[in-house]
Amino acid sequence: MTTEQTVYGTIIYGPEMDIIEGCIVIRDGIIREVSEEKNNSKNIIAPCFINAHTHIGDSVLKDPKLGECIDHYVKRDLNTLVKPPYGLKHQVLNKTHHSELVEAMGHSIRDMIMTGTGAFADFREGGLQGVLALEEAVDGLGVECIKLGRPRDPSVNKEVVHREIEQVLERADGIGMSGANDTDMHILEEIRTHTKRNKRIFAIHAGENDRSDIKKALSLEPELLIHLTKAQASDLKDISAMNIPVVVCPRSNFITGAGMAPVREMLKAGIRVAIGTDNVMLNSVSMFSEMEILSKVFGLEDRQVFIMCTLMGAAVLGLNTSGSILEKNHAKLMILNGNSHNLAGVRNPISSIVRRGRPDDILSMII
Repeated sequence: MTTEQTVYGTIIYGPEMDIIEGCIVIRDGIIREVSEEKNNSKNIIAPCFINAHTHIGDSVLKDPKLGECIDHYVKRDLNTLVKPPYGLKHQVLNKTHHSELVEAMGHSIRDMIMTGTGAFADFREGGLQGVLALEEAVDGLGVECIKLGRPRDPSVNKEVVHREIEQVLERADGIGMSGANDTDMHILEEIRTHTKRNKRIFAIHAGENDRSDIKKALSLEPELLIHLTKAQASDLKDISAMNIPVVVCPRSNFITGAGMAPVREMLKAGIRVAIGTDNVMLNSVSMFSEMEILSKVFGLEDRQVFIMCTLMGAAVLGLNTSGSILEKNHAKLMILNGNSHNLAGVRNPISSIVRRGRPDDILSMII
C-alpha cells in the first residue's frame, strides 16, 4: 500500500543546504518532489543529523566518577575510563545482563531520535553478543544504525579472535577498534584482513591520548578514523593523501582532557570531517550540543558545521541516500517549530539551528 504525505515550510535543501520556501512530497519513505512555492507555514524542514560515532553501550553507566579531585581540579584519566579490556566501562559492561543492556541502549536510541538524529554509527563492544544486543535495541525504531563490532578481548590467542571476528562480521557492518596501541599490531592486521575480505568497514580510534598510534592506524588503511585530537600537520597531510575521513567528538574530547581536534586544519587539508557524540556515559546523544561548540568555540562557519553533522556524516558512513533533502533520497527529516519562543524571528535558519537550536524546537521527525 502506497503512503504519501506533503510537508510545507522553509526547507534546507540539497547538498549545498540552500534555503527555499516550498513543499516536500514523500512517497513510501522516499523524497519524490521538492518544489518552491509560497506558503504560510512557520516550520523549518531540515535533514536529520547523522551521529557518526557513538558508544551507546555506555548507557548503563551515565554518571561515572571522572577522576581524582586535586586542588579543585579534576584529573581525568581516559585509559581508566575506557581503555579495553579493563577500563571502567568494560568492567561495567561485563557485569551487565543482556536485557539490562538492551533496555539502556534503547533509551539512548530513542533519545537520539527525539533530538534529531536519523542515523548513527556505534562502536559496539562485547563481540557477537554486543552486536546482537544492539540489533535488539534498535529493532523497530526506524533509525538507521551502522554496527561496528569488535572482539571482546583482542589480547587472547589469535585463533579465538579470528573466530570471533568472523562471527561479528556475519551480523555487523564492520569492525570498530580501539587505538592501535591497545592491541597487538599483528592481531590488528589480521582483523583488518578479515574485515577487508568480507567487504566491511574497518574503523579505528587514533591520536586521542597522543599521536604515537596515528602512523600505526594509517598502516591499516582504515575506512574511518576517530578523534585525531593530537594530530599534527604532517599527520593531516598523510590522512588527506590517503583520503581517509575523520570523525571528531568535541564534547567527549573536552571532558576527558584529550583536547580539541584540529578541525579547521583538517578541513583546510581537504579531509572529510563528520561529527559524533561518543560515550553516552560522558555526554547526551544530542547533536545540537556538538554544533554549538563547533560554531562558538571552534569558530567554524555555521553552514560547514551543519553539513558535517548531516551530509558529511552520511557520506563517511556510506549512507548515500541520506544526509540531505534531495529528490530520490530517503526522507529523513526533522520539522522544527520556526515560531517557538527560541526560534521565532530567525532570519538565517541554518545559523539559528547551529548556534541556538534545541531538541524542544523539534515538532516531529520523519525517518
